[in-house]
Amino acid sequence: MISELVSFINNILWGEGQVLIYLLIIAGVWFTLKLNFIQIRHFRHMFSVMKGSGKSDKSGISSFQALCTSLSARVGTGNLAGVAVAISLGGAGAVFWMWVIALLGMATGFAESVLGQLYKVRDDNGEYRGGPAYYIQQGLNKRWLAITFALFLFLGYGFIFSAVQANTITDALNFAYDIPTLHSGLVIIGLAALIVVGGLRAIARFAEWVVPFMAVGYIAVTLFVTIMNIDLLPAMLMDIIQSAFGLQEAGAGALGAAFKNGVQRGLYSNEAGSGSVPHAAASATPNPNHPVSQGYVQMLGVFIDTMILCTCTAFVILLAGGSSSDQMEGIRLTQNAMSSHLGGGGTEFVAAAISLFAFTSVVANYAYGESNLHMFKLDNKLGRACYTTGYLAMILWGSMAALPEVWAAADMALGLMTVINITAIIMLTPTIVSISKDYFDKHKQGKNMEYHTGDCEIQGESEKGIWDKGE
Repeated sequence: MISELVSFINNILWGEGQVLIYLLIIAGVWFTLKLNFIQIRHFRHMFSVMKGSGKSDKSGISSFQALCTSLSARVGTGNLAGVAVAISLGGAGAVFWMWVIALLGMATGFAESVLGQLYKVRDDNGEYRGGPAYYIQQGLNKRWLAITFALFLFLGYGFIFSAVQANTITDALNFAYDIPTLHSGLVIIGLAALIVVGGLRAIARFAEWVVPFMAVGYIAVTLFVTIMNIDLLPAMLMDIIQSAFGLQEAGAGALGAAFKNGVQRGLYSNEAGSGSVPHAAASATPNPNHPVSQGYVQMLGVFIDTMILCTCTAFVILLAGGSSSDQMEGIRLTQNAMSSHLGGGGTEFVAAAISLFAFTSVVANYAYGESNLHMFKLDNKLGRACYTTGYLAMILWGSMAALPEVWAAADMALGLMTVINITAIIMLTPTIVSISKDYFDKHKQGKNMEYHTGDCEIQGESEKGIWDKGE
């Protein structure tokens, strides 16, 4: 019964209805136009904002920690297993559409992260909390919609997505080393519990050390593989373009499959528009002290995740010959592709990489769910204990569940979150444009980049005190 309901909802969101595909493209184009192609015009500025990004205060984490925390959640199964699924079901052309949705998603990610920072609040411990539920409640004054989003986020990031990550880790380790899924699942639970018990700050410290290491290492190996197969690169790129537009024998059918799977897995990987990343953006102490600075930080996150890391996996798979299978092979396709390049060590390398990538996602997902406890007045010891117990139990379930079953539940949760969040940020467009213009003007004129309440017109009301003193 539950699986039928999940299938029905996913068919509307991702299948025949394709509601989310259209919604994501509309949102990406909308914010690209409203912000005057910010992801292209301000591409260099996006990197310059990271200067001094290690600064924080007692209420928040640093901008660099916020970027690493968001990348912890983004960089996971979507980058290795998700890309493999997209290529298996949509062919090489799916890679092109992942690039397109990432480019558009950079503008969407900017918009939602600006809102997350602008409408953040302080919890009972004096720490920053924020995200779609907060800007829906304060900016749109729609608490019922805020609560609905928070519930879907608990379902998705609090529970299901960690199960997806655990499923991929245990499957990769079982394939590479024949380790029973239950055993590796228990190890994941133990390690995750040690980190998440320290809350957001502990998760952010973990992320800022692990994420750069794993990203640079993975890119280096992929560059080595690409250089080894440099003669195949032009043909591979041509195949991506031709497949993306249905210019091969399969024609329109291939075009549809490439488009659908590229967009779907692109969203799952970079999360732009889903409403997850604003939680990390809201937790940061901005530098410069303006909400828009966090929009640039998280726009960079979309670029790193999809345009760089997902592309790395796609190149490894396609340079190994790709896949003509119509089955959801997941991480094993990536492992087989890497083995064809590196020999027997390829499977072990991918197993190690996915374990690290996915584990950081497991940890970061906890932080997103915890941020919304404040919405339900459960930001206390009992509330955290109940949430943590459910979170760890779902990791154990996910470690032994069937892959299609887990992916379907994840797609449903992500889809429902995205519908609500995109609707909200489009309704809040006047605020996004107004506060962005305030930043652009101050930067152009060389003025102090601090933002204060009243500097520009916004919808609703941001938390009193946070921006009044430029804290």
